[in-house]
Amino acid sequence: MDKSPEAFRTISEVAEELELPQHVLRFWETRFTQVKPMKRGGGRRYYRPEDVELLKGIRHLLYDHGYTIKGVQKLLKSNGNRFVTAVGSGDAELIEALAPQPEARKDDQHSIFDDDQVVGRPKKASGKSFFRRVKEGESDVDPAFGLARSDDAMLKEVLSDLLECKRLLDQVR
Repeated sequence: MDKSPEAFRTISEVAEELELPQHVLRFWETRFTQVKPMKRGGGRRYYRPEDVELLKGIRHLLYDHGYTIKGVQKLLKSNGNRFVTAVGSGDAELIEALAPQPEARKDDQHSIFDDDQVVGRPKKASGKSFFRRVKEGESDVDPAFGLARSDDAMLKEVLSDLLECKRLLDQVR
């Protein structure tokens, strides 16, 4: 017998519906404060229909759009739960209605998503050198690599993104 759409779901039911392991849902609870299942005796979780819809949106952004956890957190903060839920359900009209109006860009491209938080897309404009090579004798040079010290923060960010990718790949294995 199927449950009504308004019924609460257990973690195993939600994990099966989203095709995710249960530990991923528990992990997401620690990263997304908006996901708050009801907990009963013994710590048993019960997800409201709104929680399940939000989780679908989070899953869609992480797995289908390539967002990082930080990127989804930023979307939730700036656009709210309804926006992420609409993304998960594929409701294009609601997404456009809830999305903030993008400021005019010089390249005239408009996106309701923050491209800086997507895995696999360049954060620098194409045609520009990613790192600035410096010449010998310049004071702002790391002698080991010949790169400007100002690129240190960018390298750390790239390393962080790569470690997050490795973690995600390790989870799949």
